[in-house]
Amino acid sequence: MADRASQRPKIIALANQKGGVGKTTTAINLGAALAETGHGILLVDIDPQGNASTGLGLYSENRNLTSYDLLMEGLPVRDVVHGTGVSGLSVIPATTDLSSADLDLSAKKDRSVLLRHALRRAEMNDAGYDFVLIDCPPSLGLLTVNGLVAADSVLVPLQSEFYALEGLSQFLLTVREIRGSANPDLRIEGVLMTMVDRRNRLSRQVEADARENLGEIVFRTVIPRNVRLGEAPSHAIPVLEYDPGSRGSEAYRALASELATRNRQSSRGR
Repeated sequence: MADRASQRPKIIALANQKGGVGKTTTAINLGAALAETGHGILLVDIDPQGNASTGLGLYSENRNLTSYDLLMEGLPVRDVVHGTGVSGLSVIPATTDLSSADLDLSAKKDRSVLLRHALRRAEMNDAGYDFVLIDCPPSLGLLTVNGLVAADSVLVPLQSEFYALEGLSQFLLTVREIRGSANPDLRIEGVLMTMVDRRNRLSRQVEADARENLGEIVFRTVIPRNVRLGEAPSHAIPVLEYDPGSRGSEAYRALASELATRNRQSSRGR
């Protein structure tokens, strides 16, 4: 874990312009798995659907201050953070107020760096977070741009289905554009294969193609199709609490371990 007194948290955006790829499921359960191993985690929900917030038990009537207030009103992180039922995992929730954020942001001079300024304040060094996970909307609007500009790296969930790699190539072009302008240090944390069914020939082929074309940026861990992963959100808890022994829970624990190992290795390499 990071030396929380002297080092700011690692900021990872979870993004893909395509919906239904397991982005929010990954944000919730990766956060829970990292928290389970003793890391301090802040999940920042900037998706107007607010599914990550609901999936952690924070219903709309309890979201008094949100990521909208963080972005548009400039409130400090400490004022908009909410606790969850998962020890070590906090959330800045989202509401449908964010639906107008692209229009509201377009009127601001510093519209693409608001989240970066909020999450990189000196106070974050002492807030007890090792990782900040940003759950971006399934689009390439100003909210997602804010997430990518704020982040150290981006984790891209990739559904194991036809056309997946085509959509990924378009997204990686956006990452390259962000790197060439507002965030030159942005890197790819990894591509995560989701909804993998290795009994299915197409699923196996998509995974094989991804590994052949993208190499080591594809996580070794894959997230399987798992009924428990689909059921957990209706109970407003991560799958690790809903069914700790499920294949989905074990996969996210493996992902958390792989992610932590990658970050320890990159830290030693600097």
